[in-house]
This record gives sequence, C-alpha cells and structure tokens, in this order.
Amino acid sequence: MAKSDDKITLLSILKDSQYNLSIFAPEEITVLEKKIIEKKGKLYVECIIREKEIQLKPEEVVRQLYTAKLINYYGYPKKRIRFEHPVQFGRQTKSSDIVVFDKERPTIEYIIIEVKKPKLKDGKEQLKSYCNATGAPIAVWTNGGQISHYNRKDPNFFEDITDIPNASQTLADILKERYTIKDLIIKDKIPSEGKSLKTIIQDMEDEVLANAGVDVFEEVFKLIFTKLYDEHKSQKDRVVINYFLRDKDYPMIAEPKAKYGKPKENSFDEIKEAIQGVDDSSFRILEFRNTGQSEGELKKKIQKLFDEAKRKWTGVFPDESKIDLSPSHLSICISSLQDVKLFNSNLQVIDEAFEYLVSKSSKGEKGQYFTPRHVIDMCVKMLNPKKGEYMIDTAAGSCGFTVHTIFYLTGHLFENKEISAEEKEDVLKVFGIDFDEKVVRVARTLNLIAGDGETNVLHLNTLDYDRWDETTKNPNWIETYGGGYKRLKELKKNSEGNTDFLFDILMANPPFAGDIKESRIIHKYELGYNNKNKPKSKVGRDILFIERNLDFIKPGGRMAIVLPQGRFNNTSDKDIREYIADKARIIAVVGLHVNTFKPHTGTKTSMLFVQKWDDELCPKQKDYPIFFGVSEKAGKDNSGDYIYVKNCDGKPMLDKFGHLIVDHDLQNHNGELADGIAEAFIDWAKKEKLSFWR
Repeated sequence: MAKSDDKITLLSILKDSQYNLSIFAPEEITVLEKKIIEKKGKLYVECIIREKEIQLKPEEVVRQLYTAKLINYYGYPKKRIRFEHPVQFGRQTKSSDIVVFDKERPTIEYIIIEVKKPKLKDGKEQLKSYCNATGAPIAVWTNGGQISHYNRKDPNFFEDITDIPNASQTLADILKERYTIKDLIIKDKIPSEGKSLKTIIQDMEDEVLANAGVDVFEEVFKLIFTKLYDEHKSQKDRVVINYFLRDKDYPMIAEPKAKYGKPKENSFDEIKEAIQGVDDSSFRILEFRNTGQSEGELKKKIQKLFDEAKRKWTGVFPDESKIDLSPSHLSICISSLQDVKLFNSNLQVIDEAFEYLVSKSSKGEKGQYFTPRHVIDMCVKMLNPKKGEYMIDTAAGSCGFTVHTIFYLTGHLFENKEISAEEKEDVLKVFGIDFDEKVVRVARTLNLIAGDGETNVLHLNTLDYDRWDETTKNPNWIETYGGGYKRLKELKKNSEGNTDFLFDILMANPPFAGDIKESRIIHKYELGYNNKNKPKSKVGRDILFIERNLDFIKPGGRMAIVLPQGRFNNTSDKDIREYIADKARIIAVVGLHVNTFKPHTGTKTSMLFVQKWDDELCPKQKDYPIFFGVSEKAGKDNSGDYIYVKNCDGKPMLDKFGHLIVDHDLQNHNGELADGIAEAFIDWAKKEKLSFWR
C-alpha cells in the first residue's frame, strides 16, 4: 500500500482507476484520509450516511467526498440523503449511488448523483434512466476529476446547469442568478470540471446536434462566435479584475513547490479565492446564458447577440445568416457552453474543438491537421519574430502560427482588452492563407479579435497562384478580404505576377496527404520536373509547398515547416533535399513524436528550419553545423488525448493564465516546464551567431 509520511493517501487508493480527486479541495481530502482504518490489509472508513464501516474502494472514495460536500458546502441535512436508493424499472430494480430527497416531500427524489460509471457518456445514460424513472429534476455525474450538473427538462433533454442549488435555494434561483465575467472566471468548466470544449461539443452532439438536421460545424461556430463577442463586451470588467489581482501582488504562476519546499495549490483554486473579493455589482450581466426564460425568448436574445457580433467582426458570416437550431435544441446548447470561458486563452481550448469539427469533414481528407499549440510555440520561439518583421503561414488552418506570432510580438494572449496602435501595426504585418473556406472563417475570427477588428487571413489557394487574379475579381471576395490582400500585394518582390514575396518569416504545416495531378499547376514548379527535365504526372502536395514557401521569403528570411519524416531520409527524395540546400541553409531538424498529430494521423513528422541564403544575413557556405533535436514527450497519449502536468497533490497544474499545461519537451512553457528543444536551440543559435539570435 502506497503511503506518504506513514499516512495512507486517497491517491494511492485511486491508482490505476479512472477516478480522480481534482474537483475536491485539499482540506476535504485530508478530512477523509484521517478517518481511514486499515484491517487485514484492507482499508475501511465509517460511512458518512450509513454510519457503519465500509471498504474504501475508488468509487466509494468519490461518493464519500461528494456527500461531505453536499452536507458541508451545500447544506443538505443527512436525513435527506440516501445511498444505494432502489429505482424501479418495470420488474427490475437498480440502485442509484446517491439520492437527495425533496425538502417538502421527503419520499420524492430531487437530486440523483451517479459515481459508478467513471466515463461521462456511460454515467449520463444511467443518470437519464434514473431521472426518467423517478422524475428527479436534477442530476449530477462525477468521477472526482470531472463533474456535470443537469436539469431534466423532459425525458429527451437534459440541460447543463452551472451548479446544483444549495439547501436553501430552488432550481429557479440557480437559473436566474446574476452572472458576470467574475462568475465566469470562477465557474469556468474547463479547469473546474476537468473538461475540454471538444468533450462538451461531443456531449452536445449526443444530446441534440446529431439529430437536429443542421450543419453541426456551422451552428457550433455561430455559438462560439457569439459567446466570444459576449465576453468581449465585458472587457472593461475584465480589466478591473486584472487590476485587482495586480494590486494584491497575486502570484499567478503555478509551481509544483513554493518557497521553503511547501506545496503550492492549484493556481485556479487560488484565482477563484483571490477574486471573490472583487465587487462586481456594477459589472455587465453576461447575455449568453439560459436564465429560465422561454425557449423562444432565449433564441431571440441569442440571435440578437449574434447579429451584433457579425457587425463587430465582419467577413466571417453573411449579414443575413441566422441561427438554425430549433429553440429547444438551442436551449440545450447554450446551457452546455455558457460556463466555458473562451477569452484570455492560448486558444488550445477553441482549437481542439474546431479541429474535431473540421476533421469530420474536409480538413482530414486533405491530410492537414491543426498543429498542436506546444509545437507552434516551439517554432515561434526558435525563429524569434521581431517587431517590424513580416510573417506568413501559407497553409494557415486555424492560424495557430499567426496568432502565436502575434502573442510573441505583443507579449500577451487573448486578454480581451484593447490593443495599442503600435501593437496593431505589428499585428497587420502577420498574414495567413488557406484554401479551406471553413477554417479560413475560424482563423479570421481569432485574428479579428487579436487584431482589433482587422486581419490579413485570406481565402486563396497558395499553390495555384496564377488563379489568384480571377479570385480577387469577385466583388464579394474583395469586400471580405480586400484590405488584407492589398497589404499582401505590397510585399510582392515584383509588381507583376504572384510568385515571389518578401516575408521575413514563414511558418506552416502544409497538407502532406494526396498528390497534385493537375499538369497546369505542376508545370509552374521546378520540383514538378524530373532529372531529365520532364514534367511529372503527379507530385506530393507538401513537395510543391516547399518550393512555394521558399518563394515567399526574402533573402535572409527564415522558415519552419512540418514535413513527413520520409522527406528527410527517403533515397527517392534526394533531389528535394538538394533543392532546399541550394536555396537555403538548413538550420535545424526536430523530430516530432509519433503521437503529435494523433488521433487524426500517426504519420511520423519532423520540423525543418531553414534560412534563405543572403550575402549579409546568411552568407552561402558548403559545410556548416545543423541543430538536431528529437522529441521524446509528445504531450499526447497513444489515443491522441493531451497529457497534462500534475502538481504534488495529483491535480492538473495550471499556468498563470489558468490553462492546463501540456506535458512535453519542446519548450519550457514560459518557465513552467523544464527547458526543452527550443531553449537548447536558442543556446546553440547564439553560439553560431545566427542573424536572428545575435
């Protein structure tokens, strides 16, 4: 039996189970640990409700802890709580884990809590059956690491609610409570319930979206777009909260251990506690909420908010677009999303959700998947963008490279505040191009916010540049993309044609599945011809991107590109490697872990870093050192799920922005991880006196 200081820990009991303790406070855990009794190698505790000794298995740990919370935090008396309550299903009887009975009608089920099923989907199905059989209006599922609260509206629909009522409240009190940006920070589902936006959307699909007869991508995009705008409208209130935290000299950076070796708690708990003192009586009330009004009235309110967002951030949705979800389906979706904080984010929250939605349609078929944010941060850190430099991503996807370049240049994330004129000038030197209209609209949304209403994200086919002039004659296209395209044209090397540009930096993850077979496109590229100067019948898409990308950067410009591992060692690709070496200095090759792009693809990839030859910045030479790195920690498991850093009490650590920290070795996450490949490269680059690290 694992012990710590001769004391049996609950974490040791939960080892190798799917249960967790993240939703419970350290003091709640300590109280239960002190009650543990060991007999003949087995662990027991006196049950908080049954008042007899019971064996302490993983499920029972969570049940005892949550019941203590029902009593001590929510104020429910023990006499209203029962374990293993029988629920009748025809001739069959099953037992619900925890039941709280109605205050006025002590034999009527009021709240049903399920802890038996450690996965949400399984637990929710069982909850539904119990609630439908008993008529209980409130349901809770938890495995100790995640928690969900539901209001049963009818047998088919269960709506998320922020929390359960305490003993002196009604369900209506919870639905109609005043809710500001302060409340959203405190009750944010991502850190407090241990969920991701992707899993919340999957839950919405299971509940309503799959059978709603709508385009799931479009409707979820509209809701996220609208919710971002609602949070944006409260930006002044967010400034007050940030000022309050600064005024208290609040230590927002999470550390495994604080000074003197004392363990430091999860920073999200500290943030919640710290901002409790903020007076939000004058704060704006958030509108993206289901506050108990009729479903028809809720839809009118959300459509009005969506219309305002379209006027604020133009060129993402047509002016006439409407929310197509039915009022009842919309009500469920609003309840699911309303407690997720999207702003002040590194965008991994949003990105993971959109990757899931887009990969279900066109994106995956073209062999391009959104680049994980920790890979992007490594590339940005290594290439070291400077103020005044121009940057582009030619296969932009959701624009992770462009947005993180903006973060790097401005020194802050999406903090939901006005950016300065100087920062806006830097933002408008950053460009993105993609040929998938869906992801361009996602990217434009994120860049519009980062760029304070302006963006250089363009819907164009990077490889088929001869057709750009046809595309740009379309008045609807010009209305949306004209400003950014005008700025792009100013970076042409020559006024004629769309071939060569003068960008300082290019970062891209081009599609590497499928070949280009159109002779019209192949004939435009040197790499489209064999060693006998005959055009090839087909060329890998990523091969043409290598040549195209090198045309985008000026002499001395630098580039990072994701490529399949075969391009670095296949004998048949020798001509490609020679082409690159002729045009640029190979600075670095970083082998990415095979799990990096899972669950979408297990293709082994590497990052190639080059600097184009230039007499001043990068004089041409035959022999020179190259930096090589290999990632041994992907930040994902074999299923493609993110692996997060945990602190000394087993809870996921959060960084100073309240984000979960992915466990990887690519860069040090602003000092919150050990130095990684990026930091080793920087040391090497300085010794080599590379122009961008002198």
